[in-house]
Amino acid sequence: MFLGTHSPRLDEKGRIILPAKFREELAEGLVLTRGQERCIYVFSQKEFERIHESMREAPLSSKQARDYIRVFLSGASDEVPDKQGRVTIPPALRAYAGLGRELAVIGAGTRAEIWDAEAWNEYLTEKEAAFSETDDDNLPGFF
Repeated sequence: MFLGTHSPRLDEKGRIILPAKFREELAEGLVLTRGQERCIYVFSQKEFERIHESMREAPLSSKQARDYIRVFLSGASDEVPDKQGRVTIPPALRAYAGLGRELAVIGAGTRAEIWDAEAWNEYLTEKEAAFSETDDDNLPGFF
């Protein structure tokens, strides 16, 4: 499970050092792809395969499903971390997420997310107020 917030930097070659807590899960390979809210989703190879299988169940007649799958998969890049735990983020994904040098890598359960640090801080500031006001009507049975 991916948890926590980490603050790596993007190097001049477009690489980041994966948080130590995430390396074992991602050591055999990972998939980077466009995430929602202009971040990059990071999946283990195994989790990405599970998600892809569930996408295959979507009916071809659903335009929304076709559109989502196209955007999601066309931006995907499979990577293998090097011995130092570094992984290269392809230029198109760096541009999509507006990544600068300072990053926030957050754990989101079954995936990690890579954000530009400033964008993450803005998102978190905006969403924390709503978080504190969430009640059982919005997320029934959640707690």
